[in-house]
Amino acid sequence: MTILLWTIVILSFIAAFVGLVVPLLPGVLLMWIGFFVYQFGINNNELSWFFWLAMITLTTVTLVSDYVAGSYFVKKFGGSRAGEFAAAVGMLIGSFLFPPLGIIAVPFIVVLFVELYLQRDVAKAFNASVGSLLGFLTSTVAKFLILIIMIIWFVLDVVI
Repeated sequence: MTILLWTIVILSFIAAFVGLVVPLLPGVLLMWIGFFVYQFGINNNELSWFFWLAMITLTTVTLVSDYVAGSYFVKKFGGSRAGEFAAAVGMLIGSFLFPPLGIIAVPFIVVLFVELYLQRDVAKAFNASVGSLLGFLTSTVAKFLILIIMIIWFVLDVVI
């Protein structure tokens, strides 16, 4: 039974990383499945209250980083509110149409067309599209690093 539970823990951690390229998978939340399986199925005395507090904090940072990074870069590069929304919709559509590259290419193209329609300026529209791309890449790198930190923290809390 312990082997099965550890398998679930490891698979949930792997699924969290898959969530980085498949936006419909709630990456960091999948990590919690592994934490809960370990805590309630394998050893309920191992994970400290400090671990749980840190994981809540890191999860919150991860969830907020998506919105903040996307919004910040689209605005910084001259995009509109509609461009921000178009980037989010484009990422969802792209994840279905051409995974995993669709989550990069489709938002870029959608923002480009939306901003062209709104601003009628190719350079500004292109810059906003670059902003959406940088926002996505920045938040993905941040989530990746936070997931690594969460796993290392988990391992250290279990081993030490």
